[in-house]
Amino acid sequence: MSPIEAIMRKAPVIPVLVIDEVAHARPIAEALVAGGLPVLEVTLRTASALDVIREMKQVEGAIVGAGTVLNEHALADALGAGSEFIVSPGLTDSLAKAALAANVPFLPGTATSSDIMRGLDLGIDRFKFFPAEANGGIPALKAIAAPFGSVKFCPTGGITAATAPDWLALDAVLCCGGSWLVPKGPPDVAAIEAAARAAAALAQ
Repeated sequence: MSPIEAIMRKAPVIPVLVIDEVAHARPIAEALVAGGLPVLEVTLRTASALDVIREMKQVEGAIVGAGTVLNEHALADALGAGSEFIVSPGLTDSLAKAALAANVPFLPGTATSSDIMRGLDLGIDRFKFFPAEANGGIPALKAIAAPFGSVKFCPTGGITAATAPDWLALDAVLCCGGSWLVPKGPPDVAAIEAAARAAAALAQ
């Protein structure tokens, strides 16, 4: 099992986190881990994202990675902050080669058969299907995945607590990404932990 697959199999849902306040980082991570979701994707969409990664890494049991990694510079910043895995919305040769050279688990975004074939040429066979709903949802992923029997996905984008079970039922899906677990604003840790428990139970 590859390192990225091992991470994908830790829990059925990877929380996709957009966090503005560093002070919110640790309580959010603690609530998610307590609820059974140890893999945390911190998107590099805020000025505080790298500090958020550093804070979340202090939480016992948390496996913290960076999302929205767009280029080699962002990759270097994410690794410098201690990211344990890297997620990108797309797939470029330059970023993929840099991530592979850094020996960090890498989950690039794909939306077409050509994306997948380019990834396979680079030695990558685990992908994020993004944006999942906007790209045609479950029917689209089923059709795209059909020719690639060994390829597995983490669909992300527009998935909700209600639709996640349908995505997870697909043979090609190992986990899904979800932004519904942590609403914006000051964290309600009890609600976050409850949402995490419900998401973690989807594996049962």
